[in-house]
Amino acid sequence: VELTTKASKMGKTPVEKFRKDYAAPNYWVTEIQLVLKIYEDYAQILSTLQVKRAGGAPVDAPFVLDGEELELASISLDGQVLPADRYSFVEEDVLEIKGPLPDAFKLECDVKVKPHLNTQLSGLYKSSGVYCTQCEAEGFRRITLMQDRPDVMASYTLVRIEACKKACPVLLSNGNLVSKGELPDNRHFTEWQDPFKKPSYLFAVVAGDLGSISDSFKTMSGRNVALHVYSEKHNVDKLAHSMDSLKKAMKWDEDTFGREYDLDIFNIVAVDDFNMGAMENKSLNIFNTSCVCASPATATDADFERVQGIVAHEYFHNWTGNRVTCRDWFQLTLKEGLTVFRDQQFSSDMTSAAVKRIEDVTVVRALQYPEDRGPMRHPIRPESYIAMDNFYTATVYRKGAEVIRMYHTLVGAEGFRKGMDLYFERHDGQAVTCDEFRAAMADANKIDLTQFERWYTQSGTPTVKCSKVYSAADKTVTITLQQTCAGAPGAAAPLPFLMPVRVGFLAKDDDGKAREVHSEEVLQFSEAKQTFVIKDVDSAPVLSMLRNFSAPIKLEYERDDDELAFLMGNDTDPFNRWEAGQQLFSRAIHANVKLYQTKGETAMTVSEGLVTAFKKTLTDAALDKSLCAYALQTPTLATLAEDMSTVDPDALVAARVFTRTHIVKTLRAEFLKVYTDNTLPVEPFRNDKEAIGSRRLKNTCLGYLSELEDEETIAMMQKQAMEASCMTDLASAATCLSNIKCAARDTVMAHFYEKHAKGNDLILCKWLAISASACTDD
Repeated sequence: VELTTKASKMGKTPVEKFRKDYAAPNYWVTEIQLVLKIYEDYAQILSTLQVKRAGGAPVDAPFVLDGEELELASISLDGQVLPADRYSFVEEDVLEIKGPLPDAFKLECDVKVKPHLNTQLSGLYKSSGVYCTQCEAEGFRRITLMQDRPDVMASYTLVRIEACKKACPVLLSNGNLVSKGELPDNRHFTEWQDPFKKPSYLFAVVAGDLGSISDSFKTMSGRNVALHVYSEKHNVDKLAHSMDSLKKAMKWDEDTFGREYDLDIFNIVAVDDFNMGAMENKSLNIFNTSCVCASPATATDADFERVQGIVAHEYFHNWTGNRVTCRDWFQLTLKEGLTVFRDQQFSSDMTSAAVKRIEDVTVVRALQYPEDRGPMRHPIRPESYIAMDNFYTATVYRKGAEVIRMYHTLVGAEGFRKGMDLYFERHDGQAVTCDEFRAAMADANKIDLTQFERWYTQSGTPTVKCSKVYSAADKTVTITLQQTCAGAPGAAAPLPFLMPVRVGFLAKDDDGKAREVHSEEVLQFSEAKQTFVIKDVDSAPVLSMLRNFSAPIKLEYERDDDELAFLMGNDTDPFNRWEAGQQLFSRAIHANVKLYQTKGETAMTVSEGLVTAFKKTLTDAALDKSLCAYALQTPTLATLAEDMSTVDPDALVAARVFTRTHIVKTLRAEFLKVYTDNTLPVEPFRNDKEAIGSRRLKNTCLGYLSELEDEETIAMMQKQAMEASCMTDLASAATCLSNIKCAARDTVMAHFYEKHAKGNDLILCKWLAISASACTDD
């Protein structure tokens, strides 16, 4: 206690850590046994660490352990209590045991923590009667003394949890359940064993009074895995979708990457007061309720897809993050960028691939691009940090996933699978770096990826300028690409990146439809300026550049409105079809901004070409309905503002509303027909791709029709809201009505609150969001 008191009084000066300074520890913890005795006001943690000296480490090297907010009772080495002069807190949260020490020894620690006072929600904490852990990135040190760093991978041969049976009937940890039983004083215990080595950040415990659902999964080798999803009891009726998502993810990872689950049990826990969103602890994934709980009455289609993606993401970490983990936290994108890419691919296969890609790129542009041009810009593998929690960023996650996708584009799906297989073969059970992953991809495909490392070492969003020249005589297209990237303040500009640029070659038939005049090319662009000559192109093509957003760049390529309208209505690449529409919309709205500012509201106009391209998309029955819905959406105000040197909110809102209103007035009959054709029967509720697409397209049409603000459309919105059998239709209609001052709005919002939101936190959050974002002054 005296040591803890002294340590707590020491001032802690932030220290910047650098990737170049990485050094392996002098000792390795190889095996851990833990006993957690949970009581009302505290928890006693008894730990036994098996420790070995690292090869080449000096005999007198101290053994350094991390510990924070711990009440230390005793430390024993090989069964002998260490005297106080053998150890000390050299920093506020760093304990040092003085050498010399044996080559191998056993260290036992007895500490107390107070979970009910742990307001950081890091380590072991109690909230709403449930005990949970959150150990990433550096939370295990708040449970007991340990080398709390990801390169120390130990076997947790026994974790025993003891608690009051009435307060905590459910006691969970990592690995397989090997024993359970009763204890005196109405207490009980469970014991867990994890045969796979893991770093301390993946340790987890949950204790509380929870409900659950159960199922099983047969792996590709024929093993049966017991599956359980736990939550607070009032949410148990909302867990079926997460269980279904887990089973789909397990099957998909077997089919796509040959990765089979490796234990006898897999548990998911969802609690209201988990602050990290979701955490991939080995075999015990912990989530915030909003990331797991979904039912037609409480969740929109977007919520269902989000839950499916998050559950899959955390499960996929079992191999990309757990079995193979990070050597140090600078390598965070190794597990997160890779796993985000894997969950994106999974969601693309489960839903609409085109829509998923559009959503992911929209997030990159909205969240990651601003990081690249702001004061927090950093490469996906940072070179330094003061607080690791600051680097759970869109750059590490989202841009990291785009970098992984570029590997996939460069080597193809088969080559990427070969690279993944080699990566697991080489590094299963290891803590490694981004360089090892890049080497596996290069070696498996026999290519040189040396230059590709610049995506890990350089920050910023490259800008690529494109031009083309067509020679009818030679039947060639010459494409010239030039890349630039602004350096950080005071730093030199980044060197050229290696990036894949996917290009399609389209031409317009006599009937106005598109045809491919050359097969798609993937240009490996690696120089500051580079020219590519494409042969055997029969006619002058319209280039479909950067298909599927094949690199996280800004593309500058001059096109006229007619070419954009042609691509919006005809491009065979779904992402570029959407992209052309967004560019066409942006041009029209920005043009109206200037007209509004210089000549007034009555001067604004919309070109016939835009309306024609819009109509072609709206009425294209063969087009994926979810893609159609996205292709019809106008850019958000935030997206439009990105292209304005000085933002004029009044002009921008007026121009956007005018453009939408002109389109819906011109195409009212078409909108009403598509809305009616995609209105599904109330029962039974369907959540398949086709049903989701129909609802998405129907509600996009409703959004446009709401711009009319006439009696017919207001009645339509009210009818949909009052008769809605699912949250998607209710929330969509309520959102549309919330922007119109009318009696129907007040009726619908009151109905929404009294019948659905009142007493249900998940729905109440939606009701509050709709109310707060309404574009009215009352």
